[in-house]
Amino acid sequence: MERAAEASGAAQGAAARERAALIIARKLVPLPTDPLPDKLYAVIDGTGVPMTARETAGRDGKGEDGRARTREVKLAVFFTQHTLDSDGYPVRDPGSCSYIAAFEPAAVFAGLVKAEGTRRGADRVRQLTIIGDGAAWIWNIASSKFPEATQIVDLYHAREHLHDLARLLEFMLGDRKDRWLAARLDDLDYGDINGICRAARAYPLAGVKKDELDTALGYFENNAPRMRYHWFRQCGLFVGSGVVEAGCKTVIGQRLKLSGMHWTAAGADAITTLRCQQASRPQDRICTTPRNQTPGADLTTQAS
Repeated sequence: MERAAEASGAAQGAAARERAALIIARKLVPLPTDPLPDKLYAVIDGTGVPMTARETAGRDGKGEDGRARTREVKLAVFFTQHTLDSDGYPVRDPGSCSYIAAFEPAAVFAGLVKAEGTRRGADRVRQLTIIGDGAAWIWNIASSKFPEATQIVDLYHAREHLHDLARLLEFMLGDRKDRWLAARLDDLDYGDINGICRAARAYPLAGVKKDELDTALGYFENNAPRMRYHWFRQCGLFVGSGVVEAGCKTVIGQRLKLSGMHWTAAGADAITTLRCQQASRPQDRICTTPRNQTPGADLTTQAS
């Protein structure tokens, strides 16, 4: 079963990469979906998968000994949206998700994302949106492959960074920390990044603390155009990356990150490919090809 699964995943992965290369070269032009979706999203993230020592040899890691024990798999989820719920929040179209994943560098993964976006109609939809956690490689893909797309930093990651900022200033804020944080969260919800920076820099810091503050605020300043949450919500757009966060846990984690597991890169890539296909919308799943059985010698003789 292991050999069969990994062989199937490797074959499917090779076919998907070949198809992606043909789409990028415009030798294969996917037909537009009918009806064309109003909004298409690409939500991108990465997660670590535990690997054998041979696969991580020579790689820097986050452990105390500096050795890597995982390799990052990059995951992208595409889905569509047509409607809002009764409270005005966007609703993901049921059964519209398609998943792609790869252990490749970001530059290679970008080509797969571009091909999948083209296949899903990114060049034809009215509104294309890319959501990520703020990692530079995600925005590099978005800017180079989909320059027309709206880019949004996941609101919940931004809130986590704001909580970290409040802890950094805690020794200055004292018992006003909770009120200060609540006010800054309101600023964030309205996309007032300048207000957050002004409020944080109102406290005189020097040395290491000032450097830490500059680094923390750099996250907000560099992503300010991607944090216009009040405007995005007025436009009926998603502002969270929950679908890809869930994908990292269910599609990847529940199969490849269980206790005691250590993968080879080839094996992990093959199983990840199958998991993505299984999680994708029904028309993208692997199906049994009709007449895929080799006939016996007697049947061949009779047929000839």
